[in-house]
Amino acid sequence: MAHAVKAPADLIPLTPRVFHILLALVDEEQHGYRIMKEVEQRSQGKVRIGPGTLYEAIQRLVRNGMIEESSERPDDEMDDQRRRYYRLTDLGRAVLRAEADRLADLVGFARSKDLVDEAKPA
Repeated sequence: MAHAVKAPADLIPLTPRVFHILLALVDEEQHGYRIMKEVEQRSQGKVRIGPGTLYEAIQRLVRNGMIEESSERPDDEMDDQRRRYYRLTDLGRAVLRAEADRLADLVGFARSKDLVDEAKPA
């Protein structure tokens, strides 16, 4: 059952893992294992999400209306029918954007205090 939410700001701040999960779904729907691998790859191994943590977070994100299970499937010959695919909802995208803005503001503040190494790649 989805909860009524007034605004995306009501759902932030996000945990780092949830932020990464939502970020993994920005461009395309994905199944759980692929989400885990994308998060690990994008974070260069600094963030790892195990199956239990991932599926608990996915259930919470579905309940909150930020992601939904997709009924569309890739080619049957290239996919395992047991996999569940998830996609970002409009609310999920708005929450992700609000969180990214919040984090950008924090980084801007850290920069103003000369705490960010500008030579370090993003």
